[in-house]
Amino acid sequence: MAGAEQSAGSRRDVARGSRRRSRELALQSLYQWLVSGGDTRQLCRDALVEAAAPRPDEAYFTTLVEGVAQRRDGLDADLQPFLDRPAGSLSPIEHVLLLLGAYELSACADVPYRVVINEAVELAKSYGGTDGHRYVNGVLDRLAAQIRPHEFRR
Repeated sequence: MAGAEQSAGSRRDVARGSRRRSRELALQSLYQWLVSGGDTRQLCRDALVEAAAPRPDEAYFTTLVEGVAQRRDGLDADLQPFLDRPAGSLSPIEHVLLLLGAYELSACADVPYRVVINEAVELAKSYGGTDGHRYVNGVLDRLAAQIRPHEFRR
């Protein structure tokens, strides 16, 4: 029985790791897209070819990149009330992280809002400016309260 429990736990850890890796690759691909443009499908193909271990959840990665690219204007509009400046004035890393978080909050109901925010904050700590993670946390927390009020009532 312990082996079955450990196996199930290992699968969850692998799934969690592959989703985290998917978000990291999405951040990198969307950063490139935001800064220099390009075809998101080609960016996805290139990122997946070059991806080192651990392997991402390819479907989730592609969903994130294409979803953010397709809904960018609406996501920026959703974020704007919680920003202290226009979205275009944000650092590209923080902007992409906010877009990714806003997309996951609005389109990925299976991912708890706390996970969305935590993942964005952790990526901001690794890739963003000194206090970028605090900014990302504050904006996404307020957006989550608006988009997913049912999760806040628990």
